Amino acid sequence: MNLLPSSLRSRVRPTLRLRLTLVYGAVFLLAGLVLLGVTYLLFQQQLVQTFDDRYASPAEPGRFKQLFIKQDGVTLYGDAAMEWLWRQQQELRDAAVTSLLTQGAIALVVVGGAAVGLGWWVAGRVLAPLHLVTATARKIAAAPMAERGLHERIALRGPADEVKDLADTFDTMVERLDHSFDGQRRFVANASHELRTPLTLNRALVELAMHRRTASSDVKELGESLLEINARHERLISGLLLLARSEQEVADRSPVDLADIVTHVTAQTAGQAADAKITVYEVVAPAPTTGDALLLERLVHNLVENGIRYNLDDGTGWVRIVSRTVSGDKVEVEVSNTGPAIPPYDVPLLFKPFHRQAGERAVTGTSAGLGLSIVRSVAIAHGGDVRARPRDGGGLIVAVSLPRATDRSW
Repeated sequence: MNLLPSSLRSRVRPTLRLRLTLVYGAVFLLAGLVLLGVTYLLFQQQLVQTFDDRYASPAEPGRFKQLFIKQDGVTLYGDAAMEWLWRQQQELRDAAVTSLLTQGAIALVVVGGAAVGLGWWVAGRVLAPLHLVTATARKIAAAPMAERGLHERIALRGPADEVKDLADTFDTMVERLDHSFDGQRRFVANASHELRTPLTLNRALVELAMHRRTASSDVKELGESLLEINARHERLISGLLLLARSEQEVADRSPVDLADIVTHVTAQTAGQAADAKITVYEVVAPAPTTGDALLLERLVHNLVENGIRYNLDDGTGWVRIVSRTVSGDKVEVEVSNTGPAIPPYDVPLLFKPFHRQAGERAVTGTSAGLGLSIVRSVAIAHGGDVRARPRDGGGLIVAVSLPRATDRSW
């Protein structure tokens, strides 16, 4: 059982490079020990064989009667001389074996350390392409929206080996996904444009029939219903167009103050708030950023409109809009409102297209269900993010953070 916490285990997890280095070092050490053992056996065998070829064993008395050795003023003859030679041979062999083992072990440690360092370097060179694949995959995964990072490519250069095959396959997969997302966005934009023409024609025909002098009250009543349905479809198509446009990164940026946008949107939605008996409060402070002013206006407008639409109907509801600078490099617009209680697990679903509160997905009501999804897309296109949480007592708090404009850009 691993008693370490998961966060600590992730930090001490051995990398593939470390494992390869350890395996390389262990194999080298094992091979070195085997080589040292074989050398020891051969060396000892050679010593014994050399002495036996020159001298007899002390167990063979009388063979070397003429042998004499002078040592420290004493002359040894015969077997005594042979015994002295045997002891010298033993001491010499012991010293040679000790030197062999000691020096061999030291050499094995030094060369083994160098081999481990070399193995670490070689493993790093071999795994470098895999690190490039991982870094590219992380860039794609860290993109605010999946399709935003699909332009990244590994473009690995090198020999046509297994790693390059992996990198090329990854590039091919990402390229196909990129083309798929581009085709999807183009389809939404083109389909929305094509659908506008018949809706415009329908509106013109209905208005023409309604304004005839001979038109009856039933025809006018039916025309009002048809115009209302036509208007809902137009709002849906406009939302799809805006959603497709907002999912593209904003390249042409201009200075925008979110405080000005909040004031403008509050005035725009005053009539809608009055009809719904909702009180709108605004707390504005300078919040300079850069981007597309129309898209940012739509972002704030959708937040305020959402706060008005999903609110209390007893005349006590309110919507609060705040613009502010939250840190040195971030500005924020926050919209909070009263309303029905929203479970925390339902909040992420509100940012999906065609999803509305209470699980409704119909697009024939007053809302097409694209408001918060457009808010999210616009925020991400400007390099920001969106956070939402249920408000205590009911309602929702939605905060959009955007990069703060620098003095030079402002």
